[in-house]
Amino acid sequence: MTKLIALVDGSVYSHSVCDHAAWIAGRTGAAVEILHVLSPRQAAEGEANLSGNIALGARSALLQELSSLDEQMAKLAQKQGRAILEDAKAVVEAAGAETVTTRLRAGDIVETVAESEADAALIVIGKRGEAADFARLHLGSNLERIVRSSHKPVFVTSRAFQPIERFLIAFDGGPSALKAVDYVARSPLFAGLDCHLLMVGAETAEARAKLDAARATLEGGGLSVTATLTPGQPEAVITQTVEKEDIDLLIMGAYGHSRIRTLIIGSTTSEMVRSCKTPVLMFR
Repeated sequence: MTKLIALVDGSVYSHSVCDHAAWIAGRTGAAVEILHVLSPRQAAEGEANLSGNIALGARSALLQELSSLDEQMAKLAQKQGRAILEDAKAVVEAAGAETVTTRLRAGDIVETVAESEADAALIVIGKRGEAADFARLHLGSNLERIVRSSHKPVFVTSRAFQPIERFLIAFDGGPSALKAVDYVARSPLFAGLDCHLLMVGAETAEARAKLDAARATLEGGGLSVTATLTPGQPEAVITQTVEKEDIDLLIMGAYGHSRIRTLIIGSTTSEMVRSCKTPVLMFR
């Protein structure tokens, strides 16, 4: 049985992660592993801020108190993490998933995901995290790091789950887009859904040939496909198409350029994830 990893952090997006994970599991038969990662415990600030004028005995007593407090906070974080996992498991099971497990880990989230994804088919994560629930232009601090480092598709959920009936593949003919097309054609996740295939650019023989080949692959997988080649700027055209066609899920390649280039000119991937109100399934 295949497995998907659902990352939860206790934010308002965690419920959406659970609902989407259950939907995916229901269509694919995958097991769901719910993962919560505790950040590495930071050193207590009190030790660094102690005044040199404090008497030695008082200093030692304060250090002991800070150490005890630090230990209590770590235990509370673990209890909170287990509570988050228990709540998430209840939501996923209530939504119909049959095989659900939980894992609590401490460490860097990207390293933890990398260790966990070997036997997983998909990673599900919220668009924004615990510290950015209401910041529309801010993505979760770990989202880009996970998408850039993961070797598996990453399903980025919207704020709330909505039934998915129509999906759009933003196709540019590149390796990640071809990987997305092949995945969609083979996966039972998309069976019976309305498939839209969009390529943005000038009408050329090469572009049309790539689009037709992608369409043939999808139709070979049993999908009914509407394929379109449209001129314009990718971000604008994709966003307009998502809204016009009532698309429920956007599928696209992710972060095709280096981090340095992204810092200079921005990123189509980040812009699309920010602006789209629908979930986004990304491939590298």
